[in-house]
This record gives sequence, structure tokens and C-alpha cells, in this order.
Amino acid sequence: MAILSSSSSSSSSASAMQKGIVVTLPVLVLTAAFSAVIFFILTSFLSSSCSCPPSIPSLNDDAGVAAVGGGDVRSEERISTSQEDIDWVKDLIRSNGLHMQDNVLRKGINPRTREQQLQDLIQYKGISHYEGDEATNHTALPCPGELLVEEHHSNYGEPWAGGRDVFEFLAEAAHLKPNARVLEIGCGTLRVGLHFIRYLNPGNFHCLEKDELSLMAALRYELPSQGLLHKRPLIVRGEDMEFSKFGSDVVYDLIYASAVFLHMPGELVWTGLERLVDKLKPYKGRIFVSHNMKFCTRLGGDKCTERLASLGLESLGRQTHDSLLFNHYEIWFGFRRIKG
Repeated sequence: MAILSSSSSSSSSASAMQKGIVVTLPVLVLTAAFSAVIFFILTSFLSSSCSCPPSIPSLNDDAGVAAVGGGDVRSEERISTSQEDIDWVKDLIRSNGLHMQDNVLRKGINPRTREQQLQDLIQYKGISHYEGDEATNHTALPCPGELLVEEHHSNYGEPWAGGRDVFEFLAEAAHLKPNARVLEIGCGTLRVGLHFIRYLNPGNFHCLEKDELSLMAALRYELPSQGLLHKRPLIVRGEDMEFSKFGSDVVYDLIYASAVFLHMPGELVWTGLERLVDKLKPYKGRIFVSHNMKFCTRLGGDKCTERLASLGLESLGRQTHDSLLFNHYEIWFGFRRIKG
């Protein structure tokens, strides 16, 4: 009887356990499902209420650049000043009640000519400056005083600001993007070149210049003071239209000469064009020459066109561009390469 009783008790216990499993399994499933729903709701709520900025691709990451604009993120950067920009600055001047005043001595302002500035720099060196041996230990790139007072900005036949006008016209006429390559023949002190260097990718601006003082102004003052040393423009001292130092495989989107060919013998200009034509991108690349093209037109009749064609070049005619800041317009003559 005891054995039967024990067996009966075990059977009852097993039956009870089986019944417990049948009863609690749905509850566990429902509990898990309920927890998942609560977790999803909380996650959605926290995500929507987070004020964290979205992830922005790094401009140094190729994938990030492609994600932002399908290429160079600055490829659609505007070059010329728009009418909206002009209206904005005019309204700002008007709203502040500003009028042009005589540049006279007044509190905190002591008008000086460049010559006076240079003399002050030589005599006083600056309000705070180092003396003795320390004078050369704290300046990483000492610059001559003549450059610091920007005397070279007066070396041109028009205001320094005209360099921006030239850049805007050429960059838009050649449909340049920041990854384009540009060569300037006779870049001088970078009155125009600074704008190209700032706009283009590092290393994409090249220049041939023969004047030493101009090159010193460009390298010792303009590039450092404008924060453009990191752009690494390739600037070469040379003359006689010798371009071998720029490499044999370089191809340019734009080659230009501003008031340079005016001072060269015609045959030297033709020599330069002959050397450059294979370095110009076919069809889309542009050569621009300012002021006139007497090196060609003085040949007379159709000989100008024929000689250009013999080099694989075609004239695109005369174009002009107005200055933004003063009563002046630039005259340019364009050419393109018609042989691949």
C-alpha cells in the first residue's frame, strides 16, 4: 500500500508539473512580446527627442565627399558676386547711415602713406617688439618692410582689387571647378593668382614669372599673409616661355596671360603657344590673352587664323568683363584646342 501510495503521489506530482508547463508557456510568450513592444516604443521616443546633430561625412573622406555632392564638395561654389549680394551690402551701408568721409586724423586713427608706414616700421618696429638677439628668434618667416606695407600693390596700372575681376571672368569663362589645373604666364605678385590658389585644390595653380621682386612679394608676403601656403602652388622663376619644369604630362583647363604678351616679341609668343598647345585640354580647355592679340593680327589677313590652325588652335573672339568696384572693363581674347 505504501508503494502504491508513493507511486500515486509521484504520478500526481508529474501530472501537476505537466499542467504547470501548459499553463505558464503562453504567459511567458505574451510577457516577452509585451517587453519587446515597450522597448520599441521607448527606443523610438528617445530617438525622436534626441537633439544630436546628424552625422556629417568628413571632408577628408572620399566616401563622405561623394555622399555630400557626388564629387568635390565645392564643385558648385559660386564665383561671381550676385545682385542679391550687392543689394545686401548696399542695404547694410544704408541701414548704418554710413557715408564716405575724408581720411583725416581722428581718435585712434592716424592716416599714413605707405612711405610713412615704412619709415615708422623701420624707426619704431612696432608698439611691442623684441630687441637684440631675441629679435630674430620669434618670427618664423621674417618679411621685408617694403612688402609689409604692401608697396607692391601699387605696381599695377589699375587698383589691386582688379585681380578679383580677372579671376571671376576667367574662372567662369573656362567653367572651372576646384579640381581644374590653371597656368598663369607672368603671375607677378599674385594679384590674380591669389584668387585662383584659394579656389583650386592644392597644387593645381602653376605660374611662370621672371621678376625676382614680384616673386619675393608673392612668396614672402602674399601667400603667408593670406593663409595659402598649404595650397602649395607651383611657382617657377623663368622666362623665354620655358615650361619644362611644370612636367611633361600636365594638362591644363586654363592658361592665361594678363598684359604679358604686350611686352614680348611676337615670335616668342608663338613659340610659347607652340609649346603649350599640347598641355591644353582638347576642346574644353581655354587660353586667354588680355588687351589685344597683335602677335597674331599683325600677320594680316587670314594668316593669323591659318597660323593658329597650324598649331591646332581656334580663336574664340573678343570678350569683355566689367569691374565690380571701379569704372573699368577687361578685354580678353580666347582660344581653344581643336585637335585631340
